[in-house]
Amino acid sequence: MIDLYAAGTSNGMRARIALEECGLKYNFHPIDLAKGENKSASFLALNPVGQIPVIVDNEGPGGKPVTLSQSAAILLYCAEKSGKHLPKDPAARPALLQALMSTCTDITPMLGTIFGIIRSKEPHHPTADMFKERWKSYVKVWDATLGKQKYCAGNEVTIADFSLYAGWARAKGAIPECCVGFPNVERWAAEMAARPAIQRALKF
Repeated sequence: MIDLYAAGTSNGMRARIALEECGLKYNFHPIDLAKGENKSASFLALNPVGQIPVIVDNEGPGGKPVTLSQSAAILLYCAEKSGKHLPKDPAARPALLQALMSTCTDITPMLGTIFGIIRSKEPHHPTADMFKERWKSYVKVWDATLGKQKYCAGNEVTIADFSLYAGWARAKGAIPECCVGFPNVERWAAEMAARPAIQRALKF
């Protein structure tokens, strides 16, 4: 059994989607970020950085427990443990890695930057607008990509799709004005949203 410590951020969504889509049994431990539960001694013992998500796999490789943070690492770990949602063809692996890293190093950090600005005590709107435009430039590239292929890394669903969807779903809920005018992303997102595992995962 795996223990998941997470909240309803894009990173938390990403980890829970990974577990649900890979069919791995887990216990969900919600972490209230507003109350600072991620800074408690018990949580810091799992991740000294004090950030969600974290998983503890009590039956890791060799039967030994594994504690893992970083949502992209959790995606890869779950996919490799279950044998699901990774390309079988080694030639398709580079496209998966590129897509996955784009979603984790471009999409999610940009959302975090935008949220940090607009939720500050004195939000600087020109700066927020600048980063919103940068976010939309990333999504524009994804819209073009998804106009040429069905999924993020090609023509099969992979963990890259789960990673991008977590960011997109979070943005749609928080900054919907930045999610307009991307028909290919919308088509893809509707398909992702219809997946039962994703529906279960997003119920925080």
